[in-house]
Amino acid sequence: MRILGIDPGLRITGFGVIDKTGSKLTYVSSGCIKTVDSELPLRLKSIMDHLNEVIAQHRPDQAAVEQVFVNVNPKSTLMLGQARGAAICTAVLNNLIVAEYTALQIKQAVVGKGHAKKEQVQDMVKRLLQLAGNPGADAADALACAICHAHGGLGLGGISTAGYRMKRGRLV
Repeated sequence: MRILGIDPGLRITGFGVIDKTGSKLTYVSSGCIKTVDSELPLRLKSIMDHLNEVIAQHRPDQAAVEQVFVNVNPKSTLMLGQARGAAICTAVLNNLIVAEYTALQIKQAVVGKGHAKKEQVQDMVKRLLQLAGNPGADAADALACAICHAHGGLGLGGISTAGYRMKRGRLV
């Protein structure tokens, strides 16, 4: 199974592609989509265009997207939500099954503790995928999201969480 992980952001959207064969994870590709400072619709179009290119090039089977957390600034949270929506729509329009995970779930699945620092996530992604060096922060977050999905989400073993979300520790 090939999984596309997406760490949505309005300025920088990270992506990471991994293959899962049995319990083995293999790195395929990762990077960042950087949008230029312009109006919101053009930024969203840039995210969608670049994700379309990544999907066309790597042909993932499923996508995993990090859920938005509520920020101190409501305007920033809404803008981030729009970037996330653009990423999800792009995946769905490309017929990918989309799963969503919170940052806490992703860190728990990759590092073993939900409040891990970015550097710890980068280091564990490097180790789990046997990379020569640490990926950039946004690419590492996207790869971590894909790894979380490959492991079945937080504490769910082999149960597929595609099409579901977690609410109070339960799939809904």
